[in-house]
Amino acid sequence: MEKINICFIGAGFHASTNIYPSSIEAGMNIKGIATRSLENSKKALLRFGSTGNPYDDYKKMLKSEECDGVVVVAQPEDQFMIALECIKLGKNIFVDKPLGWDEEEARIINQAAKEHNVLIMVGFMKRFAPCYKRIKEIIDSKELGEARSFNLNFAVDSTSFCKNEEDFIKLAAIHIVDLIRFLFGEVKQVCGFSSSINEKISQCLSLNFESGVVGSVYLSGMTAWSRESENITVTFDNGFAKAEEINKVIIHRNSESKMLSYASQTEEDRVFTPSATPMSGAYRDLYLRGFVGELKHFAHCIQNGKNPSSNGENNISTMVLCDKILNLISNTNAIL
Repeated sequence: MEKINICFIGAGFHASTNIYPSSIEAGMNIKGIATRSLENSKKALLRFGSTGNPYDDYKKMLKSEECDGVVVVAQPEDQFMIALECIKLGKNIFVDKPLGWDEEEARIINQAAKEHNVLIMVGFMKRFAPCYKRIKEIIDSKELGEARSFNLNFAVDSTSFCKNEEDFIKLAAIHIVDLIRFLFGEVKQVCGFSSSINEKISQCLSLNFESGVVGSVYLSGMTAWSRESENITVTFDNGFAKAEEINKVIIHRNSESKMLSYASQTEEDRVFTPSATPMSGAYRDLYLRGFVGELKHFAHCIQNGKNPSSNGENNISTMVLCDKILNLISNTNAIL
């Protein structure tokens, strides 16, 4: 597949650690990089072996460079206006979450993209993580029957960049919010409780989906979780599927034998894991977490004129659910 030319806005820690290496793995050519410092832009180009052009003003870059799309990984408070300017200049964009801080901004972005006929994709990388793609395949294929319920746990030390529950939901847990929509569809009712204090976040949610699936979600942003953790178990009619720490999927199928389950060897478990070879270098993590997958998807959509999976409409729905959860936890005993 022919490489596509991409301009980048931002070269901070997350961009340099995850997005740039993944974009190169996805077959993108770095046409230009814009940061607030020309020197930092030059360093980023050098670090990733690009012969592209450095800029200290993204507006100059957008007007000077011919590119197939723009990847925006800036400060969250800046991304809405940057994305809007890119769209108005007719650029296809990939923007790391959040794209807009609430439903209203998400709608403005989506409408602008329609008016200027460009693609927009939000960096909800969990949709592209192999473990969750496999869970989604099991749900859609109904190989274990209908999905009925799930339990999901997500815990991380977010205290350094999330100072309250709104920060936590929209900067950290937003990936989980989008993931459950991706797996189970739209939520019609959510209830739950919070015992959060400032940046120390603890939340328990119960959700009822339009599909009939029900689920519980535990979210924590505490220093106790310096080792990030996430697990999901989905119960079906005829078994269950479990994703453990993004690198293992266990699929259990119930016995269809008429014999007593404890009287014979009729239970079946399949376990899927990636290779643990050190030959992968740093790329194993980028694939398993979904970063390479999302950028490959963005490139594929540009080349084929397809609407991305995590598009503007999906971004609106995810922001709506984020706001629902925040309204709920501000009124602890409410049901929305």
